[in-house]
Amino acid sequence: MSDLLVRLYDLPDVHIKEGVASGGIIVRRAMAAEAHVVLPWIERNFERPWVSEATRAFTRSPVMIWIAVRQKELLGFACADCSMRGFFGPTGVVKNARGQGIGEALLFATLRGMREAEYAYAVIGGVGPEAFYRKHLDAITIPGSESSIYGAMLCADDGERSKDS
Repeated sequence: MSDLLVRLYDLPDVHIKEGVASGGIIVRRAMAAEAHVVLPWIERNFERPWVSEATRAFTRSPVMIWIAVRQKELLGFACADCSMRGFFGPTGVVKNARGQGIGEALLFATLRGMREAEYAYAVIGGVGPEAFYRKHLDAITIPGSESSIYGAMLCADDGERSKDS
């Protein structure tokens, strides 16, 4: 899994949030006061190392984690500036909510947030679902990034190493 580089200064003009909103889903920046709800939810539904990264997203100012919610039910999340500054991810959508455009809405909301924070580029590290990113973004593979920054990461169990950013 290599890293991808994405230009933020010319993101496509898509209105995904409006599409998911028609299904009653709101994509928004999380509030710091929601960390006690969001972090345990990430641990229950995704990989444990993502909790560490999302914790860091909650410490940024402004908070660098976006969530997708329907009637106070968490459906997905996306972070930036967690593993390293300028990195997008981790991100995830619960299985029963996939295929509704939530992942795409979270992706673009987060990348726009990074652009507003004055980043010109974003790195998507250790990409798992590469086809998803290539479908939605004009991203390039960063040469020599096959082991990414995650290669030497300590985990309680090597099987827990993050697979999708």
